[in-house]
Amino acid sequence: MLLLAFDTATPAVTAAVHDGERVLAESYEVDARRHGELLLPTIDAVLRTAGVDKRQLTDLAVGVGPGPYTGLRVGLVTAAALGDALGLPVHGVCTLDAIAHQARAEGLDGAFTVATDARRKEVYWASYDASGTRVSGPAVDRPAEIEPGGRTVGAGALLYGLPAASGPEHVSAGALADFAVRELAAGRELLPNAPLYLRRPDAQVPAGYKAVLPA
Repeated sequence: MLLLAFDTATPAVTAAVHDGERVLAESYEVDARRHGELLLPTIDAVLRTAGVDKRQLTDLAVGVGPGPYTGLRVGLVTAAALGDALGLPVHGVCTLDAIAHQARAEGLDGAFTVATDARRKEVYWASYDASGTRVSGPAVDRPAEIEPGGRTVGAGALLYGLPAASGPEHVSAGALADFAVRELAAGRELLPNAPLYLRRPDAQVPAGYKAVLPA
């Protein structure tokens, strides 16, 4: 297996290559306004560092959120385009699951919650048991309304003063890739390449139109 993974659901623009056993190369840059500008050069850089030609890839994995519409769609559209051009399966991964996987890999034990910034004074969140299995969420709520789970990791915990544990602030593509590889090896299906927005878009179709022609 040679899997390329990337995520644009948080302020981090991140990509990684995984060979089924370990991460061969990874890039991570926090810049919430430049997802579209940075993602393809980041992908090219990790492929070069890993010594992998894109035609050698066997799978793609992409973070499907939850996350803001503008940033999230950059990753989803890129995954769809690459998958189509290279004839590769595209596996969706909940971004919160990837952050939880990274937190566990870094030594966090017991139950915990992952919370990322959803803006509007809200967080995207999901809760995980001691084995790292998601037991609640993903959902979007005000920080005071999320299910009590004790310790929290992610940018939402830092931003809104939730009881924080040591862990990643944003998602790492290396963790996302490792999570995807492990799930596929266990025979579990991942998500489709479709966004987890969790809230309605701001833009709405007008309910009525003003007449401009005489009756």
